[in-house]
Amino acid sequence: MILVVFVFDTLLLCLSTLGIIMKTILINPTSSHYIAEDLPLVEYASNQFQTAAPMSLEQLCSAMSLLLENHFKRGEALTSPDMTKSYLISNLAGFEREVFSCLHLDNQRAVIAYEELFYGTIDSASAYPREVLKSCLKHNTAAVIFAHNHPSGLSEPSQADLSITTSLKKTLGLIDIRVLDHIIIVVVVVVVVVVVGGGGG
Repeated sequence: MILVVFVFDTLLLCLSTLGIIMKTILINPTSSHYIAEDLPLVEYASNQFQTAAPMSLEQLCSAMSLLLENHFKRGEALTSPDMTKSYLISNLAGFEREVFSCLHLDNQRAVIAYEELFYGTIDSASAYPREVLKSCLKHNTAAVIFAHNHPSGLSEPSQADLSITTSLKKTLGLIDIRVLDHIIIVVVVVVVVVVVGGGGG
């Protein structure tokens, strides 16, 4: 399945789904009220935010990524595929080299941890089943979603992507850890989400 979504729109939709509202009405607080020192965004009510100064698209994306990250703390259940994809896009779309990451889940699909495991070049990143297994055992993972980006713009999974997905499913299956999906984030002008495999809902 290939789904084409705009990074900015996807993050706004996801924040809206979580009940988080962002407005661009300018207010005048001090920087101590910002959600981060370099992000002039201020919470003025529960889950409602306003910009305190003009923000670049990069700053807005960073702010939305931070808000999503804060929401996906341990114990938060992934209630929709769109929410999961938005979270992964916010973490991976900005990299200029391939990054292979792992979203660790418990039996109820609640988030245990998000971990970036391997860093590669612009067109490849090696993933090692032994290291992935160690990470899963460390977090006591019941199920996992893998994700990596394609900064090269390649919108199809490579043979290496398919091969490592099969290998990881086989390795983790030996100890009853389910691989739910392997998602590829492709950044060109838009972000393309490619679900490589998994089959678990």
